[in-house]
Amino acid sequence: MSQAAPVAPVTSGSGKGRSIAAAICIVLATVLTIPSALAYWGQRTLNDGQRYIDTVGPLVNDPQVQAAIVTKVTDAIEKQVDVEALLNEALGPVISDRPRLELLIGPIAGAVNGLIERQVTDFVASDAFEELWITANTRAQQALMRVLDGDTSGAVSVQGDQIVLDVSDVIDQVKQRLVDRGLTILDRVNLPDQDRQIVLLESPELKQLQNIYAFANPIAKWLILVVAVLYLAAYVLSRRRPRMAAIIGAALAFNSLLVAWALATGQQVFVNQLAGTVFGPASKAFYNQLLSYLERSQDVLLWLGLILVVAGWFAGRNSTGTAARTAISGSLESVGAAIPSPAVAQPGRWVAANALWLRVAALVVGVIVLLWDNETSQERLFWALIVVLVLLAIIQVLVGAGKAPAVDSGSEPDQPEPPSPPPTQKKPAKKATKAVTPKATPAEAG
Repeated sequence: MSQAAPVAPVTSGSGKGRSIAAAICIVLATVLTIPSALAYWGQRTLNDGQRYIDTVGPLVNDPQVQAAIVTKVTDAIEKQVDVEALLNEALGPVISDRPRLELLIGPIAGAVNGLIERQVTDFVASDAFEELWITANTRAQQALMRVLDGDTSGAVSVQGDQIVLDVSDVIDQVKQRLVDRGLTILDRVNLPDQDRQIVLLESPELKQLQNIYAFANPIAKWLILVVAVLYLAAYVLSRRRPRMAAIIGAALAFNSLLVAWALATGQQVFVNQLAGTVFGPASKAFYNQLLSYLERSQDVLLWLGLILVVAGWFAGRNSTGTAARTAISGSLESVGAAIPSPAVAQPGRWVAANALWLRVAALVVGVIVLLWDNETSQERLFWALIVVLVLLAIIQVLVGAGKAPAVDSGSEPDQPEPPSPPPTQKKPAKKATKAVTPKATPAEAG
């Protein structure tokens, strides 16, 4: 009794300390999940030039994006090319001699403007424009990084509270293409700088965004790893790990819903900001494409959270989870025990002795499948889940096969086969005793 008294407080204090540490870890991980997801998206999509091109590259084939570019370039050219004035200047002497020819100026001007629009449309649909689109977006991504770093020079520049894109290269190439196709009147046209620029974003908080980027960028690539370690630490420190797994799943599902809400709100703000501009109809497609990786990750986060909730229930102490776990594990072990081959029993005994860390290894394989090549998706998550379930099932079958020899050796006296031999051995023993007794009596008599 004197030895039990000091042990109890130590155990209680240690358990309480672990519980507090686990609670701190899960709270920190829950709070940092969304910032880490956004930081990882920024690192993956914006900072990585190749991944940025892979993300926005398909937009060149989007009909709404093509229509917006055609409208912008056509308007920029037609705004500076007064076709009617040029025709009046060119045909002035002829019109003075034949005034009725002036009636043709309007239809000819309309035909020229239609030619400009058709040529711009054909160019935007061509392979040449696709190459130009990739080049322009490569430069835009590099320039955006400069803007966030505070460098206001380059194709993307900061003018007051506006982020401005210079599209001189696009307009010059389109104009040259039109000149090469016979519209030589454009050769004399020089567009002013204000018509060669597009306001991408007007935000008084630009300086704040630059400050946030300067602070967060160095830690962005590591933040998601920190969050993962916090979730793992909460699970390891918890005294009731199945329940903690369910709590982690609920936290992930809750954060995924918050991300979905933030994406929907951001899309509405982005669309409203571009409403009334030539890029208005294409704003939704651009937003969805740019944030496609984050949207896929949000779906994965939701499903992963639900899977962890179910796993925590399955592994918990509740009656239904215990019954389901017992039934499934017992069925799988029965399958293993029914395998007659001794070659399976030997590795089965090893698996039974190392089942715990083998199950952990199965989970690690699932994580590798999910995160392989950094392309997380719902399909990849389901494949990872299937791989984990198959590996766990194989482990349980081998555990059953490892237990089979112990059953055959007679360690389980309640089995139907072992009880039958003992009665056969006892009956001859009794008969032998009775047979010896009669033989002994005549010997003594003789």
